[in-house]
Amino acid sequence: MKMKISDVIVGAVESALNELFQATGLQRPEGLKIGIEHPNYMTFGDYSTNIAMLLAKALRKPPAAIASDLKDILERDASIQALFYKIEVAPPGFINLYVDWKKWAYGYETRTTAQSSGQPRKKVLIEHTSINPNKSAHIGHLRNSCIGDTLARLLKRTGYQVEVHNYIDDLGNQLADTVVGMLHTSTEQSFARFGDFCWETYAKVNKAYKEIPALQNERAAVLHELEKGNTNIAWMGLLVAERIVREHLEEMKQFGIDYDVLVWESSIVREGLWSRAFDMLQTTARFQQETDGKLAGCWVLRQPNGEGDSGTGEGADYQADKVLVRSNGILTYTAKDIAYHLWKFGLLGTDFRYKKFADKLWSTHPEGTSRKIGHADLVINVIDYRQEYPQAMVKQALQALGFHEQAEQLRHVSYGVVSLSRETAAGLGVDTTEEKHSYPMSGRQGIGIKAADFLDRMEQVIEAKRSRKAGLSSRTIAAAAIRYYLLRFHLQTEVVFDLNQATEVSGNTGVYMLYSYARACSILDKAKAGLPEQIEMKGFDELDPQEYSLMRYIAYWPETLEAAKEELAPNILCSYVHELATLFNHFYASCPILKAEQHTMLFRLWLTQRFQETLHDALQVLGLPTPKRM
Repeated sequence: MKMKISDVIVGAVESALNELFQATGLQRPEGLKIGIEHPNYMTFGDYSTNIAMLLAKALRKPPAAIASDLKDILERDASIQALFYKIEVAPPGFINLYVDWKKWAYGYETRTTAQSSGQPRKKVLIEHTSINPNKSAHIGHLRNSCIGDTLARLLKRTGYQVEVHNYIDDLGNQLADTVVGMLHTSTEQSFARFGDFCWETYAKVNKAYKEIPALQNERAAVLHELEKGNTNIAWMGLLVAERIVREHLEEMKQFGIDYDVLVWESSIVREGLWSRAFDMLQTTARFQQETDGKLAGCWVLRQPNGEGDSGTGEGADYQADKVLVRSNGILTYTAKDIAYHLWKFGLLGTDFRYKKFADKLWSTHPEGTSRKIGHADLVINVIDYRQEYPQAMVKQALQALGFHEQAEQLRHVSYGVVSLSRETAAGLGVDTTEEKHSYPMSGRQGIGIKAADFLDRMEQVIEAKRSRKAGLSSRTIAAAAIRYYLLRFHLQTEVVFDLNQATEVSGNTGVYMLYSYARACSILDKAKAGLPEQIEMKGFDELDPQEYSLMRYIAYWPETLEAAKEELAPNILCSYVHELATLFNHFYASCPILKAEQHTMLFRLWLTQRFQETLHDALQVLGLPTPKRM
């Protein structure tokens, strides 16, 4: 990975602090963290740190005086001398550093950090998508998949061994509802996909439940059949689930999303993983079977503080004591999830067997063979914020069993759901007389934008707006535009999906990024002669503001990549590529490249190439194409 300039600064400041505290004889404050920032205004340098202001109390001196002392030490540091031409102190105690861009351009930016030799790469298991296999995927599901796939690409790019799982809940209420709907409702119309037929059937059966409450008893009966397996109903459920999963995989593939392993919930039960987890849980006093009250007969995981709460009934999803096994013997989703996570970390002492499901995709299967899958060092689950409580219960189960290290390595990447704008909801026939800002999608009511339908609509928009069609297909561009749209929001933001806004192709959009990349490729192709190894770099003071801004921002890429990895936040990458593309297009508009004087042209071609390489790297991590022509 390319050297981060911020790492150079942190290392130098660390050494300066050691020297400073050694000279004063005072104790360094515990937990002191060296923060490095990118000043908004170029007059304040390329990098800045406020470390002096954090030391005022410990050193009993004004921040400006401390900053001045650190500046003197830093100016003697060889690593600082190799890259910076000036250090300044600014009120009330900032230390601002100015990069010597000539040194950076002549090769410093190609230096890489040392890789640890002989050390195995840390294994990360990412679970994402995990759509109930009972109907077509909608845009809310697609947001999950885009986030998860980008995190997988990001972690691979930063040196991790990554394994991607898609968990298939083939024993859940939703699949049972679709099966009940097939048996007890009627639909007589054509559908492009089986999942669309199931979408309609699922909505119809939920309407029927309200009209005929006794029909809900059928759901419980089907659930029992699904868990039992090998009955007519169980085979019907399996056929529905497998057909839906194959359609989901095809839909996701169009967005560049794929997986390594499908884990079927039924395998957790039938392969004995839950049985093993149940035995392990019985060794802790926090896992008990209730003998009276509303939860009599249920096995529950009690809270660590011992303050149990019987909740609002055995069907309650959220209560202080989480039901893992209901009184009728049916396992809750959380119970199976606990077993799954014990397996993810290699803690169960038992394993799945696997069969090929598709090219490069394995699936758990009772008739399969053993494979080296799972046994992760870090587990990341991409699930929306509404699943925060069940995720917390899985972590509590690991802690109750004494697996504290693994509990710390379980990360829930939470995100806001996708709802519909008032105009989009109205277009789908939703009653919007309340004039709310947004309207939630509902599979039970059949309300939502299917991922496949959205892709078709976006493809039509792209096709209509294109003047030249020699490069990527409109469908490929459409998929990239949708993917970027769902990634650019902050994870915790509720995406209020507006069909008109989502189909825009200008502004902060995936299309803008692709055009910017193609523009850089076109410029470099026209140059023909190629770029010299050594650049005829102009003096620092001669750089145009647009050249300086672009080069400075290119230098920030390794730090941005690291920040996105640490925060597991794809939107950080989107913010970076949008600003990078904007700076490049400003540079392109203001600074002639091919018509400039020779030494200026060579430098600007070099800068264009650095931009193209950086954007290529970023687009690859985001899962977007890198077209030479659009």
